[in-house]
Amino acid sequence: MIYTPATKKAMRLMFEAHRDAWDKSGVPYVFHPFHVAEQMDDEISTVAALLHDVVEDTPYTLDDLREMGFSEEVCDVLDLLTHRKDVPYLDYVRKIRTNPVAIKVKLADLAHNSDRSRFDSMTEQDYRREEKYKAAIRILRGEED
Repeated sequence: MIYTPATKKAMRLMFEAHRDAWDKSGVPYVFHPFHVAEQMDDEISTVAALLHDVVEDTPYTLDDLREMGFSEEVCDVLDLLTHRKDVPYLDYVRKIRTNPVAIKVKLADLAHNSDRSRFDSMTEQDYRREEKYKAAIRILRGEED
């Protein structure tokens, strides 16, 4: 992970935004975006990774992030990474393919979400979600449309 003033600001916001959230495996949610960010190698992707679920899962908006001083480049990536409820999941994934930074962050996100070692046991719903993630990975890698 790259530590810059922007990434530190993103880290503080990520911790604030997800402070009371728990992930599906029963651990504090903040570990997920932090793990995704650790896979990144530049400031833009690190900031986007830290904030990749903020707009989708918390009351913060893209306009809020712009007002906080996050760059338009980061906000563009976050806009692509925010899955709107009215958009079918694989259509959302296909749109991510338009931005290399968004692809990089989403692939790291999907890899972490697919890590079975995070779970004590898998449910039928977990297996279905895993299949959806595999399809998304294939799309992002250009292996299918």
